[in-house]
Amino acid sequence: PSYQSMLRRRTSAGGLRDYRSLARTASGETSSLLERVGPGSPGSAQPLREYALTIAEKRRLREIQVANIRYLSGWHQWRQISSKSWKKIVEDTRELSSYFELWGHDIRSIEGKFGTGIQSYFSFLRFLVILNVVIFLLVFTFITLPSAFYKHGTVNGSYVQLPLKKHHCTVYVVSGTKGLIYFYSYVIDLLTGTGFLEMTSLFYGYYTVDTIYFGFLKYHVPLAYLLTTLGYLSLSFLWIVKRSVDGFKQSLVRNDDQFQSYCNKIFAGWDFCITDVNAARLKHSSLHYELKTDLEEERLRQKVAERTTREKIRIYCLRIFLNCIVLAVLSACFYSIYRATVYSQENISNDHKPRFDDNLIVQYLPSMVITMANFIAPLIFSVLIKFEDYSPAFEIRLTLMRCVFVRLANIGVLLFSLWTRIRSCTNAKCMACGYNYQLYPCWESRVGQEMYKLMIFDFIIIFAITVFIDFPRKLMVTYCSYKAFRWCGLQEFAIPDNVLEIVYGQTICWIGTFYCPLLPAIAAVKYFVVFYIKKISLMHTCKPSTRPFRASSSNFFFLVVLLIGLILAFIPLGLSMTHIPSSKACGPFVNVNRSWDVIEHTAHHFPPVLQKVLNGIVSEAFAVPFFMVVCLIMFYFIALAGAHKRVVNQLREQLVMVSLNQMFHLPSPNTASFANLVPSRSWTTTPISCPGEG
Repeated sequence: PSYQSMLRRRTSAGGLRDYRSLARTASGETSSLLERVGPGSPGSAQPLREYALTIAEKRRLREIQVANIRYLSGWHQWRQISSKSWKKIVEDTRELSSYFELWGHDIRSIEGKFGTGIQSYFSFLRFLVILNVVIFLLVFTFITLPSAFYKHGTVNGSYVQLPLKKHHCTVYVVSGTKGLIYFYSYVIDLLTGTGFLEMTSLFYGYYTVDTIYFGFLKYHVPLAYLLTTLGYLSLSFLWIVKRSVDGFKQSLVRNDDQFQSYCNKIFAGWDFCITDVNAARLKHSSLHYELKTDLEEERLRQKVAERTTREKIRIYCLRIFLNCIVLAVLSACFYSIYRATVYSQENISNDHKPRFDDNLIVQYLPSMVITMANFIAPLIFSVLIKFEDYSPAFEIRLTLMRCVFVRLANIGVLLFSLWTRIRSCTNAKCMACGYNYQLYPCWESRVGQEMYKLMIFDFIIIFAITVFIDFPRKLMVTYCSYKAFRWCGLQEFAIPDNVLEIVYGQTICWIGTFYCPLLPAIAAVKYFVVFYIKKISLMHTCKPSTRPFRASSSNFFFLVVLLIGLILAFIPLGLSMTHIPSSKACGPFVNVNRSWDVIEHTAHHFPPVLQKVLNGIVSEAFAVPFFMVVCLIMFYFIALAGAHKRVVNQLREQLVMVSLNQMFHLPSPNTASFANLVPSRSWTTTPISCPGEG
């Protein structure tokens, strides 16, 4: 029996008394049937399809239930009728809600034509759309909406008070808002977030409200701004962990036996959701390829075991040399991004009106360099990995981790370049402000503009590749008779590459929401459009990859990569809130040195008892025992997982022994100990009924 079935049997002990009472009032045949159900049966509240009985026995139990209702009291009859009615309502509600599921029909059609691997990518894309909508609702409800109410005179409140002692730090003039404005300037402002967009609710500089009064309540906007940021990051973390729990449980009990892996691929590897003939052929070839890959891995393991000391030294030296080349490529990418960022920040014109193309190229230069690095570096890594003599599975994992590091580290280098320019001070006035107020009077809005440009440029690249590369390639392969085009073939829908693409965009969204509060709405619209772009590209221009990633049938790999992006997003945001002085000319944190100081200022207004409790929580006397308790709990769960895995392995070994004993007509060994682990009902010869029967 499965683990879930065992849980149901454990939790249904209360319903056993009802069946035993029915057994005393029924006939002898009925009593024997109820005794056959045994102590492992579900209670009367469970549907009959949960029983390990034949159809005739289930019908007999149904008759017993109907016939013995009249022997129950009015209260018990009402409970049974209410329970059945409530279950019916819940099932109808779930069935009705499936019709309102976002892209439910589209994802099912993709699953039927291309299998569960590609379907998991589109389900992951849907999850990101819902996640960004929830983040946008949080930010809009607690930050944007109260500020908009006050600025339009709906509620009473007050603005933040600018510090008078540092008046030179408070000068903030929005670029491009004076004099004659050309038409193309609006296009540039729309693509870069400057000009008329800079002082809208899209960016940090708009939120200069301090306190809002809702009747007798005071709403502190700076505190809400900071807590909302921590809230959406925590919500994203918990949501991702919750969705990845199922895949993690499966990975704990996964058997590493290669023989079982071969059996699973041969007897249980077919995807019965596939209905398309071409997709079925492709699935057949992919299973064939996976078996060849497993055999190749076995050959490589044998080859590694038979290596001499001289061969080991040679391969290790080669790997060290190739990893030095990888580091050199990464260094070149990072240095290029740094120089492009510095050049772009130095040459962005604020006073005069340059030409349209020059200004746009300068504005988007860091984004273009990052995109080129994300495109060139993985190609180099895929070539170098072939000479490192790894197994095919480890080869794919290592290449993917390098690509993840490149994409996410490029964002970090961009932020580091910006913060280096922001913190560069050459005179006493600049040092008094704590940042370069002349170049960046509102540095948070400038960082938000860079994140905004990365988001827009990433969407433009996705759209351009589909329209100007995938579709022309499809036309050339379909209608051109040249062998070069035939040899090129259709574009493959590589699941890991597409996942890294959207994880990269989501990491930008997490980092940029603090500086550009409405960025989650842009990300949700972007992923909404990307879904249809990828769907059209998949249906008309692409084919599934002939070398699928092994974990593509589940979302566990996707969520792990997304979790890495979220953890890396915590680092720049944490440094920004705790170490970099906030702008003195814009935003809600002009009255504090750093945005994190808002929590300390708010705590000073708490009652003395609550202040002592909070000081105790943040002290070392509380942190050290708390860390030790968390470590003990973690070790306990690790040990519990190991014990569960050992029990699973023991059950598998005993199942093999029982099957061998039945083959040779021998008595089963360790019957008593095995009966304690596995219910005796599972060893009868009763035919197995389908879950939908009854």
